[in-house]
Amino acid sequence: MAFRKLPGNFVTLHFWLKKNYIDSMWRYHTGLAVALLECVLLGWPSSALGSLDLFATKQYVASGPFAGTSDAAMCRKEKIQKQLSLADVVDLALCNNPQTRSVWANSRAQAAQLGSSISSYLPTLAGPISISSSRTIAGATTTQDTKGISVTINYLLYDFGGREADVENSKQLLVAANATRDEILQGVFLSAVQSYYTLLSARASVESYKIAEAAASKSLDAAQVRYKAGTATQADRLQAQTALSQTVLNRIRAEGDAANAQGTLANIMGFDASQPFELASEPESKPDEVAEQGIGKLIEKARQSRPDLLAAEAQIKASEAQLAAAKAAGLPSVNLSSSLARAETTTNAISSTRYDNSIGIRIDVPWFSGFKDTYRNRAAQAQLEGKVAERDRLANQVALEVWQAYQALLTNSQALRAADDLVASADQSEKMALGRYKAGVGSILDTLTAQSTLASAHQQRVSALYNFQASKFALAQAIGQLDLTMLGTKNEALHE
Repeated sequence: MAFRKLPGNFVTLHFWLKKNYIDSMWRYHTGLAVALLECVLLGWPSSALGSLDLFATKQYVASGPFAGTSDAAMCRKEKIQKQLSLADVVDLALCNNPQTRSVWANSRAQAAQLGSSISSYLPTLAGPISISSSRTIAGATTTQDTKGISVTINYLLYDFGGREADVENSKQLLVAANATRDEILQGVFLSAVQSYYTLLSARASVESYKIAEAAASKSLDAAQVRYKAGTATQADRLQAQTALSQTVLNRIRAEGDAANAQGTLANIMGFDASQPFELASEPESKPDEVAEQGIGKLIEKARQSRPDLLAAEAQIKASEAQLAAAKAAGLPSVNLSSSLARAETTTNAISSTRYDNSIGIRIDVPWFSGFKDTYRNRAAQAQLEGKVAERDRLANQVALEVWQAYQALLTNSQALRAADDLVASADQSEKMALGRYKAGVGSILDTLTAQSTLASAHQQRVSALYNFQASKFALAQAIGQLDLTMLGTKNEALHE
């Protein structure tokens, strides 16, 4: 892993200190420690300290199929002043939905944990700075000033793989966090798609009920004409009026469903439910676009691509590293320790300076921990076995979800074809029944039945059409390949 190169002012500061103030090995090391301290405190402005990333861990967060959605501040959330396509809806959901911001924050937090683990490869520096002054009056006045500074450097040389295991554990947990993030983002993606098609379906239902209402109104007009002419009974007119009232009620309910669907979609996009917006017209996909695929290949593809399975695999590797770290914790560790101290004492204008320097190898041996290490190892082993079992359970669940999503796609494709045929035949039947009734050779019951059948056929086609559209995305999500490429080019207008 590459480290960031120190800016020039760090190097300049260090050599300036060395030239002017460092005249001994102790002072050189002290100056170096000061330079390192200045590197942190002066090299970067205080406003930039929060973004300091010497180990470049952030690069492991901004990756994956949804990397472009990590900066929610780029989204234009105040108003929607254009008609939204499906790509726009998904883009807004991935940018504005609080769930997406949460998972990106979790990934950044785990990346910071990785940086914390890598920092164990660097030495630690610590030490006090003390200044004291005392005055004693006993016959003659004695004044004594003491100034002291000490630096202790500690560096872990070897710990039987414990440090490496901690870093590996953090790496795998970051992989798991990123995979879990992608899984949740795919879920938000699919929810946006499903809500989008639910809204389109609800609006199409409103239009179909309006058509049914117009047809029922024509039937009522025909019944009234025949009633006035004496060729129909009062019962015909009342049945036609009842049918019209029923279609009006259906249309009002459909409008309410459409309003709820619009509020739900606005919420998924990160807006208040009252946020107004319009959808662009969506071209219909033909059911013959669905190609037969081997279900075995789809399941295998899912087991290689599903983010939740990738997260489960990373959790297993993290548990393995945790077990290795637990075992290493019960073994000795070898450390390099060095201390540098300088104390200057001034008594009645007479100064004296004392240096205390040391360096050595320290071996820490955990002789006995009260069997804590034993039980810690057992706990880590049990956690590993649990992660493996969870991975296997998830793999079986993935296979079932792929099977169900694939069958739903095939079913909705066939249902759409059947619904097209149903609408065509119901439309002809309704026209024929209404014509026969107007001609006085048909009954009002046959006419109303035909109109009800036509309205039902339109509803079934609307449902089949948008279920078919959404099921394509559901299958992609089940396989683990639902990403922005399914929508084409992202709409840059939302990032102005």
